[in-house]
Amino acid sequence: MKRVWYCDHHPLPLPPGHRFPAEKYELVRRMLAPSDAFEFTPAAAADPELIASIHERSYVLQVLEGAVPAAVMRRIGFPWSEGLVRRTMASVGGTLQATAEALETGWGGNLAGGTHHAFRDAGAGFCVFNDIAIAFEVNRAAGRIRRAAILDLDVHQGDGTAAIFGGDPDVLTISIHSQNNFPFHKQRSSIDIGLPDEVGDEAFLNALASVLPLIRDFRPDIVFYQSGVDGLAGVDGLAEDRLGRLALTHNGLAERDRTVFEFARRIGAPIVVTMGGGYGEPIESTAQAHANTFRTASEVFSGSIAGERPSL
Repeated sequence: MKRVWYCDHHPLPLPPGHRFPAEKYELVRRMLAPSDAFEFTPAAAADPELIASIHERSYVLQVLEGAVPAAVMRRIGFPWSEGLVRRTMASVGGTLQATAEALETGWGGNLAGGTHHAFRDAGAGFCVFNDIAIAFEVNRAAGRIRRAAILDLDVHQGDGTAAIFGGDPDVLTISIHSQNNFPFHKQRSSIDIGLPDEVGDEAFLNALASVLPLIRDFRPDIVFYQSGVDGLAGVDGLAEDRLGRLALTHNGLAERDRTVFEFARRIGAPIVVTMGGGYGEPIESTAQAHANTFRTASEVFSGSIAGERPSL
């Protein structure tokens, strides 16, 4: 049984009609619950001192004390509340705990996290603190790892992550995203692949295949996988995802996940899975795609890889 972390035990107070699908996190956990493959653990709050290893201390204090400038809160997209603080601290804590699990067992998962739009001095795009950046920096400072690849397959570019690690030779940031989507001012990742609107499974998987050898050659001590399920298309070919702009299918996303997990296992790199974005309607379809990511990870790492492919 694989332990995974969650933070939906902390409600996220949002005004009526808010477009952030807070309910999907508990829904994903409930979809996975019937399986005996997972043990669900409520994430503990991260220590603010650890968060300050990446984020400016003044910004961390503003979040904790409810003193974030109004313009920054508008960019984040949430109203400040004590509930938001509890949820945010647990989300970071879940990724820290999932990283420890990955280093010990090969993979770890957080049924939250992936807040890749947060910069050192401010949040944005439903992201308060950058959990992946924090998890890497904490473990690098402790000497547990030195080099990391951050593979961001969310349809929105991981601009905060790219900016935080710009110029850091020990971090390979890769973002495969919708070129015409948020954020409209892109940062420079180590590798960026911006896809046009309505790109489907084949083109997306080809883009993924093109970057995997670069990760292999980088020889990371760990891979952080920002999965995301934005851009999901409905059975009628119309995009279900309100913020996606791509046209991926459930089968395509499943193949994407299996490709990533099999690759990480072949090169011997522990991998941390965070959920990232997903804004489709009905929300059950989005949650199912997220749940499938964790099911696929469990399948790949619980035994031999069926039909193992040649090394890249």
